[in-house]
Amino acid sequence: MKKLINDPSHVVADALRGMALAHPELRVDHDKRIVVRSDAPVQGKVGLVSGGGSGHEPMHAGFVGLGMLDAACPGEVFTSPVPDQIVAATQAVDGGAGVLHIVKNYTGDVMNFEMAAELVAAESGTEVVPVVIDDDVAVQDSLYTAGRRGVGVTVLAEKIAGAAAEQGRPLAEVADVARRVDTNGRSMGMALTSCTVPAAGHPTFELPEGEMEIGIGIHGEPGRRRVPVAPAREVAEMLVEPILADLDFASGEGVIAFVNGMGGTPLIELYVMYAEVAAILEKSGVPIARNLVGSYITSLEMAGCSVTLLKADDELLRLWDAPVRTPALRWGV
Repeated sequence: MKKLINDPSHVVADALRGMALAHPELRVDHDKRIVVRSDAPVQGKVGLVSGGGSGHEPMHAGFVGLGMLDAACPGEVFTSPVPDQIVAATQAVDGGAGVLHIVKNYTGDVMNFEMAAELVAAESGTEVVPVVIDDDVAVQDSLYTAGRRGVGVTVLAEKIAGAAAEQGRPLAEVADVARRVDTNGRSMGMALTSCTVPAAGHPTFELPEGEMEIGIGIHGEPGRRRVPVAPAREVAEMLVEPILADLDFASGEGVIAFVNGMGGTPLIELYVMYAEVAAILEKSGVPIARNLVGSYITSLEMAGCSVTLLKADDELLRLWDAPVRTPALRWGV
């Protein structure tokens, strides 16, 4: 294992120290292990909290700031944050208008966020609404989930719901926006290599030279099938066609097309993939209204990518275009 770390058991704590130094506009509570926007709580504004295992950076802590999340709870690598973290983050962003939890559909995440919401409601009476993201079309159930996994749509939900909250909309409306994003978004990913969790010291799974895994999850979970390595054009077809078969994307105002790197894929290859995805969508009569290309929800150093499509109407596009200022995503400000 070759990694730029000190002690494998201190990776998350050391990374949070670095994040605090690199981004003094954020509040990093090292004891509670939460990252909070500097002006939180914003009175009268719905607070947005998300979190999950570390190793998926910049998700989630890199999306804390104006127009997106108010707080994030990073767990240990590929491990859900504990309820106490989520409670602390929720309390830190409670501005009196309630708090929205955006939760990826992994069993540990769902259970711990649910427990934290109950604790907050019992202690303070704050209304907490969860929205669970389950956009992965690769498999119905997995090693970590009941139902579909939550993957790339999480990034889009945090941005779009974050914009709605920034406008001062009530909790029920912000939650409805997040649900609409989940309902209208689909994703699928692939891997060229495995990844190595620092505490484990060995690859999560074995992937022989000359083969790739289609339909992986963000923790390196196996997907639909293992096939020989193929050109980007064919890989794009393997990812996009199941997405298009799962939801009618041809109607509406177009899609937000998101090509995401899994952590070890250079941007030049992601642009190659985006060109192929765009060609498939054009041939299928699916117009692209907006796009996002880059590594935003990763799996440590895994080489590979995922494709996410979100069927967007005028309102979702306006919320997507709204200003955002976070360490990993910023425009309009």
